[in-house]
Amino acid sequence: MLDFLRRQLKPKYETLNLVQINADRLLANYNYLKSRRPEAAIFPVLKSNAYGHGLKEVCRILNRTDAPLIVVDSFPEAQIAYRYFKRKVLILGEMPLKAYRHCRLSRTEFAVYNEKTLRYLSRFGRRAKIHLFVNSGMNREGIQDLKSFIAANKKYLEKVEVAGLCSHLASADEDSILNRNQEEKFFADLDTLRAAGFFPRWVHLGNSAAVFNINNRALTAYRPGIAFYGYSPFKAAEENLPLQPALEVFSHIVSLQALKFGESVSYNETYRATKATKIAVIPFGYFEGLDRRLSNQAKFLVIGEEKEFWASIAGRVCMNLTCLEIGDNEAKVGDLVRIISSNPAEPNSILNLAELSGTISYEILVKIQGNIRREIV
Repeated sequence: MLDFLRRQLKPKYETLNLVQINADRLLANYNYLKSRRPEAAIFPVLKSNAYGHGLKEVCRILNRTDAPLIVVDSFPEAQIAYRYFKRKVLILGEMPLKAYRHCRLSRTEFAVYNEKTLRYLSRFGRRAKIHLFVNSGMNREGIQDLKSFIAANKKYLEKVEVAGLCSHLASADEDSILNRNQEEKFFADLDTLRAAGFFPRWVHLGNSAAVFNINNRALTAYRPGIAFYGYSPFKAAEENLPLQPALEVFSHIVSLQALKFGESVSYNETYRATKATKIAVIPFGYFEGLDRRLSNQAKFLVIGEEKEFWASIAGRVCMNLTCLEIGDNEAKVGDLVRIISSNPAEPNSILNLAELSGTISYEILVKIQGNIRREIV
């Protein structure tokens, strides 16, 4: 009763910033990727707060698919997934050993990169389901010599369930000799594992790009990340794939200021008015995830009651505020501003903002603050 009363009396705080996630678009992307590899399972990658979309929101949406596993990075992410996703979770990242004992073994599978983790997990017996992660050539992490690893750890491998074999491609988004060498090494490791008497159900090397360019029926699963969220993994093929960006970000005007000719706004006078103009301020800065490199560069859509218009960033992006030049357009405090559009052709799409920032779409997405309210539409 006391908890009920607290909930009723607790004030509902509607934030001025909002991230919207389009469920139909995410589901369409999942189904499209699945159609490309109908013989394999799709493991959507939800690490880094589901690429900024919101882990719990995307988990809820994925309950409407047949995805047998979702991929997260760590135990804190797995805790959220346990609550909001109905099926299993693959923890792809390495963790402190003591974290493994807090995981729900019946719903969790683990990527294993070294013998120390394997030996720790072996204490849980067959309840511990592992995916051996081999270094196929990216040289960032993983088991380098699988044959030697098996020889040194056979008794530990027999105690757990070897549910998978996996690796990661270094240049899947381009045609390279390294790709082919990684594939060759990975499938040789698969033969080695089978020869030792282990037959993993899940064999997964492919990320988003590999869904389109690796066709090997020995692969029983793929781990798409960026493509699931609606963005091409290739540098020059966005318009050729029927992927649908699912995220939009909004804020509201909190202040209006009039500038005279020659006056500046924000830090260090990097913007100076060339004529009398007006400035609209939104409570969204680099803490919220707006790249500071977009200062004096990007433009956002102001959605007023009577009309919509584009407004450019004026001056430096601040920690929690950004100033927009609106010229002689009419706006008022409370008007909506679309910071990120799901339309790839618009100036404030993820792709265009990444290009202006000199970075990649992944970085723009994952920097969207996790404490901003998310809403499924």
